[in-house]
Amino acid sequence: MPSSNTNSAPLVVTLGDPAGIGPEIVAKAWATLREDGPVFFWLGDAKLVPDIPTQTISVPSEAAQFFLDALPILPLDTTQPAKAAVEALERSASLCLSGDASGVVTAPVSKENLYAEGFDAPGQTEFYADACDIARSQTVMMLACAQLRVVPLTIHLPLKDVSNALSEALILNRAKVTDAALRRDFGIAAPRLAFTGLNPHAGENGTIGKEEAQIIAPAIAALQADSIDAQGPFAADSLFHAEARAGYDVALTMYHDQALIPIKTLEFHGGVNVTLGLPIVRTSPDHGTAFDIAGKGIANPASMINAITLAAEIADRRARG
Repeated sequence: MPSSNTNSAPLVVTLGDPAGIGPEIVAKAWATLREDGPVFFWLGDAKLVPDIPTQTISVPSEAAQFFLDALPILPLDTTQPAKAAVEALERSASLCLSGDASGVVTAPVSKENLYAEGFDAPGQTEFYADACDIARSQTVMMLACAQLRVVPLTIHLPLKDVSNALSEALILNRAKVTDAALRRDFGIAAPRLAFTGLNPHAGENGTIGKEEAQIIAPAIAALQADSIDAQGPFAADSLFHAEARAGYDVALTMYHDQALIPIKTLEFHGGVNVTLGLPIVRTSPDHGTAFDIAGKGIANPASMINAITLAAEIADRRARG
């Protein structure tokens, strides 16, 4: 089978929450990619995709052998859904660290259900940092689509807490992880980093807030002194139109919605979540479990397809060195 994987190992896709749309979008992604897309196998349960031919595999290296005929599966028992979802995460990390998988694509999970199973990480990103034995602070969430890459410097915080959470050290750390990842994983020789301000009009010279002058601008100056192409802070409301986007490779924003609103406006169904800073490759669809439409056959697989494709591209780039 033709494949964009130059690695001998295929990608692994996790189960996600078996009651969500994960199994459906994995099956649809396989149907789309099976002839000339990246080779991948699924940690899952054939009962969850009854309309798709499946082939149980015993070792990951067998995945390519069965790829043309059926979706290759390393089987999980989903009679205990949350336990199975956690097991899929654990097995995927082991497979990537051993080299039996070239990267992992995580299907959507319900954190509430994972916590009930005793899952002790805030989310999947932190889980993989722990599994790889690196500090959680060394990982960065980037959302990507064909037209835009964004990194929210703070993520799931109430707006009232964002200012206190921002620091020069935080900005420097996440910007350096982002710069290194764009070089290694995206092949950008000299990444251009653009920063939003926190306040309207980027503070308007201190009349609408001081964070730009006291925190963000000094961090940008320090990055420039370290030979990183960092610019800003720019007013967030004028940083995401087409002309502005042509001037940078990634926008680093101060809080969640500054990043998520523009990328979901540009590419609502196809955005990809990429974890930067890990020694393994990890991507995921930029959406949740969508329990409300699970089982109806109407889930859009674009984000899963793009996540698989991007993971393969990153893995290939790393393999080439």
